[in-house]
Amino acid sequence: MDNRSAKVERGNGDVFTDLGHPDPETHLLKAELVTRIDDIIRGRGLKQVEAAKLLGLSQPDVSRLLRGNFRDYSVERLLRLLTALGRDVQINIRKSQSSRTGTLTIGAVEIS
Repeated sequence: MDNRSAKVERGNGDVFTDLGHPDPETHLLKAELVTRIDDIIRGRGLKQVEAAKLLGLSQPDVSRLLRGNFRDYSVERLLRLLTALGRDVQINIRKSQSSRTGTLTIGAVEIS
């Protein structure tokens, strides 16, 4: 590829919107949840077989999930996987800080 002919566009910070996914906000939310699941599995030093047993999934399903194939997982199911890994999940709903549409965000509080 000739670098002189490559066109570079600055994204808006949300790759799923930039790529034209039909529901980018939900896809980003799922990606963040899967990232948390992956962080917990890695942090506990679990092998995929061990994680699968805790999550009630097969090892190949864990592998696919952690490689980013989570389209078929609902947000609720991903939240349940987090609870299976020993995490409390709390959902807070509050009025938006501006008059625009509200946002979905994920935050984590890790206490040893």
